[in-house]
Amino acid sequence: MTIGNRIKELRSAIGFTQTDLADKIGVSKQTLYKYENDIITNIPSDKIELMAHALNVSPAALMGWDKEQSEQDKRILCKDYDLLNDAGRKKLLDYANDLVSSGNYKKESQPISKDMLA
Repeated sequence: MTIGNRIKELRSAIGFTQTDLADKIGVSKQTLYKYENDIITNIPSDKIELMAHALNVSPAALMGWDKEQSEQDKRILCKDYDLLNDAGRKKLLDYANDLVSSGNYKKESQPISKDMLA
């Protein structure tokens, strides 16, 4: 997921319009559109901080650098899954299985810790 996708998803999840968020971070609606659509990808750090604050996430989560973002991605995927009909759900699960089975997208194995077993 790109930073633009994260901005758009988080903004929509809390019910902000592009104008709402643009006003909160001091940019035009057009600039926010460019952030959300990855036309501008080198977003100034002060805008990242303001956006993260407005969207109730850490700057690292907004950038996709921490586990919090991974959890957000999972919630979005679950929400989208719930919107699908049975045929769509089957297709999504088949696609996920294909990605894992190919080996190209599978995470490397990690040792199991005691915390994981609890």
